Parts: sequence; structure tokens; C-alpha cells
Amino acid sequence: MEHGLYYQQFELGKRIVTPGRTVTEADIVNFAGLSVDFNSIHTDAAYSAGSFYEKRGAHGLLVLSIASGLAVRTGMMEGTVLAWREISDWRFSQPVFIGDTVQVELEVSETKPMPRLNAGMVGLEVQVNNQDGKTVMNGRWSLLVLNQP
Repeated sequence: MEHGLYYQQFELGKRIVTPGRTVTEADIVNFAGLSVDFNSIHTDAAYSAGSFYEKRGAHGLLVLSIASGLAVRTGMMEGTVLAWREISDWRFSQPVFIGDTVQVELEVSETKPMPRLNAGMVGLEVQVNNQDGKTVMNGRWSLLVLNQP
């Protein structure tokens, strides 16, 4: 897709599925450095081995960031999204470990015209799944999207 979807092209019930992406140790190390979140459950293999999960897990906010990047990779936002307005009702339900692959399912759940801005608000129900089809996080995103010229 060369250009993103305009507000009028987001129909209620429209579903978009992203490509997958595997979470790596480098992702976790880089995110820890960027966020300054060096919690041992993410960065200390020996500590994590003795923890509830028995291995290092990715930061929840890292996986959320990957999910937003995967949504951008679909092309639906390219050149048409003015702003990311809200993340709401977000739930982190399963851990994501090094080597897990995540994929995002997006469904248009709301549209609201905003003529003053020459745009509209698009509400998306978002589900992030791992390679086993288990939901690892989900919630709602609201985007401000340009009207079609």
C-alpha cells in the first residue's frame, strides 16, 4: 500500500492483520537502555531462571511498541494519520519471551467525523497474539485520520 487509508475508508468491522515479528534478546537489551528499565526479570538470566516464569520476559511496553510498529507496517497509516490520540483499556495478559513471535489484529470499532480538523477519529480494537495464537495483550487505540481529499 503506497498511501495510508483515509478516514472514510475505515469502515466499521474492517479487520487488518499485521505481519509477525519475533522478539529478540537485542530488542530487550536495547529497550532496557532506552527506557532505563533494567528490572531483573527482563535483564538478568540467572534471576529470571528462579522466577515464576523461569526465563526472561520482554517489557510489556516493548511489546506494545512493537505492536504499534507492526500496525504501521501494514501501510494503513502512511501519510494519513495525524495523531495517535489514546490507548485505553489496555491489558497485559500473557508474558512474551525471547524467541516469541507477535502479530496484531486490528478491527475498526468506531468512527467519528471531526470536520473542524478535516479528519475523523478511528477507534480500533487491538489484539496482540503470540505464535500459539494466545492473546498476550489487547485494548483499544484511537487515531486521528485525515479526510479523503
